[in-house]
Amino acid sequence: MSGLSLAVRDANTMLRRNLLHARRYPSLTLNLLLTPIVLLLLFVYVFGDVMSAGMGGGGGADRSAYIAYVVPGILMMTIGGTVVGTAVSVSNDMTEGIIARFRTMAIHRGSVLIGHVVGSVLQCVASVVLVGAVAVAIGFRSADATALEWLAAFGLLALVALALTWIAVGMGMVSPNAEGASNNALPLVVLPLISSAFVPVEAMPGWFQPIAEYQPFTPAIETLRGLLLGTEIGYNGWLAVAWCLALSALGYAWSKSTFNRDPK
Repeated sequence: MSGLSLAVRDANTMLRRNLLHARRYPSLTLNLLLTPIVLLLLFVYVFGDVMSAGMGGGGGADRSAYIAYVVPGILMMTIGGTVVGTAVSVSNDMTEGIIARFRTMAIHRGSVLIGHVVGSVLQCVASVVLVGAVAVAIGFRSADATALEWLAAFGLLALVALALTWIAVGMGMVSPNAEGASNNALPLVVLPLISSAFVPVEAMPGWFQPIAEYQPFTPAIETLRGLLLGTEIGYNGWLAVAWCLALSALGYAWSKSTFNRDPK
């Protein structure tokens, strides 16, 4: 077999291994998945009328309008929460000795990381589909989006999942244990909370607006919102893609250098 064929075979084996782990230990995935669903229901049914009235510039409450506004942010939060499980999984592999065993085996070295990354992206996609189904069930509609915009929205979600997964893999590899990995990956859950996920940036206090605006989640959320609702996205699309490419490159380089480092 050629080197490429061996690499693909080994990566496929590692992917199956990670998916089997996720199936056998679903509690972590379910806990991370429940958080965006609970937030979606909380902000729609508890805060929805108040938030929509406040965002309407003095108009009446419109819960359906707020559902359309908040769902893109919740979908991004879903990805951020899902990759926390990836960081924990990678940390477990690093601390329990299985990586040391893989180093002694005749397998492609990159297949271990590729298995984690591809498995995490697939889990992110599945989580987004489930949360999206809940959003549709409670009233979210995307009637103005074209098929091309739907395809672009799916591509953006996959690109964000890939970028955040590489960052989560790096966090997991440098963490001393699973608890440390979970704590290190916490910014991936917190950053969407201080973005434009729940209220527009211009509605925030002036001193806080730069924090919400100059971070990766806000342009990604604004782009996804524009694609799903069929509205203008402006320069946010280019910013979102640039953030994703930069984070992917950073996470890949970080993970690769850490994995190739000789164990102490």
